Amino acid sequence: MDYRQLGNTDLKVSELSFGTWAIGGSWGNTNDEESLKALQHAMDAGVNFFDTADVYGAGHSEELLAQATRGKEDEIHIATKFCRSGDIDDPETYSEKRVTQYCEASLRRLERERIDLYQIHCPPLEILKDGRVFEVLEKLKAQGKIRYYGVSVETVEEGLYCLENYNIDALQVIFNIFRQKPLAQLFPKAHQQGVGILARVPLASGLLTGKFSEDHSFHTDDHRNFNQNGEAFNVGETFAGLEFNKGVQLAEQLRWIANDRDSMSKAALRWILDHEEVTCAIPGFKSVKQVEDNLHSLDVPSFTSEEMDRLHKFYQHDVHPHIRGAY
Repeated sequence: MDYRQLGNTDLKVSELSFGTWAIGGSWGNTNDEESLKALQHAMDAGVNFFDTADVYGAGHSEELLAQATRGKEDEIHIATKFCRSGDIDDPETYSEKRVTQYCEASLRRLERERIDLYQIHCPPLEILKDGRVFEVLEKLKAQGKIRYYGVSVETVEEGLYCLENYNIDALQVIFNIFRQKPLAQLFPKAHQQGVGILARVPLASGLLTGKFSEDHSFHTDDHRNFNQNGEAFNVGETFAGLEFNKGVQLAEQLRWIANDRDSMSKAALRWILDHEEVTCAIPGFKSVKQVEDNLHSLDVPSFTSEEMDRLHKFYQHDVHPHIRGAY
């Protein structure tokens, strides 16, 4: 396992880390025993960083992380997020009283005295422009309840605004072969300012595994069923903003990336890690096998400059026109 510095912080995190939305809920059936085994397997392989949120299974993923990392609080770093358990458009959600309550509730579930990275969970741009929530985060940092803070954003515009106006330590963004927009402006600016980048939705909700056909159906409690068109939250969080059938068709055109890289999913993760601005990719998982498969992405060959250019042109000409919503 290789480790990368999280921006200007003193945290060195595994370049392949893991997100815990899937083991919390909204990705179909889960099994806590298998989830805990998968978390342990990841840690045994050198993974020292996990991303979660207070709304993943109504706090359940935080509770699972507490069980898995008990006694390893100094070794295993955890990032969690807040605001989406309230009304994300209401300024009161970001008040000192409310954010302190969110923070302390996460600390209880995580069984920790301090959160390593505390992130605002995809707030509206108007909230970011208001800015008062960042004053609250500074207070929580001074109180020792959080170590560092950042923002999970939906759009490049939001990310650039944060970089230009606040002293953030990290940005979490959607970044994968189907979502390359951050490369043009956001990544260079973040890299220049020493702000870490967490790449989420790295496999485009499974599209980049190449395992889906157009007639595939998802479980009713899987967001890939109930949020296919942005019915529940931002459309970009599901299939990277692509309409499912179109995403399947585009994924078919990417079969070649698996050549000499064993599988499309390993290749797709390798592509993300081949960008030096990225601190870590955070794929989801629900089983030991999925963790193991993702970890093997570290062993496959990097992309050549010619392959990178080919994929960027594919994004510009074939993918970009079909992405829905602001990004």
